[in-house]
Amino acid sequence: QVQLVESGGGLVQSGGSLRLSCAASGSFDSINTMDWYRQAPGKQRELVATATNEGRTTYAEPVNRFTISRDNAKNTVYLQANSLAPEDTAVYYCHANVVIRRREYSYWGQGTQVTVSS
Repeated sequence: QVQLVESGGGLVQSGGSLRLSCAASGSFDSINTMDWYRQAPGKQRELVATATNEGRTTYAEPVNRFTISRDNAKNTVYLQANSLAPEDTAVYYCHANVVIRRREYSYWGQGTQVTVSS
């Protein structure tokens, strides 16, 4: 069984920063991509950023305020979020495409709440 555990969410004032972490644990061979998604109240879940196991990163929007990074040795992905605004308020979810016996499986974390006050 594979688990993704997020941490680092919380309440922050507008203009503040947070660093989210997501650690994968369990039995698997490797992890291909690791992503951050977010879901605001009343909205659909949306992709924020992706990091491959080769270090390539992509962002859903050209938002310079967010930076995704990954530590393959720790099976952990991070999201540094700066200059946060109230519209960034959402539950942030970690997602990973995990390889087990040469097959790829999709896993989600439980989510971490980020609330930005104005």
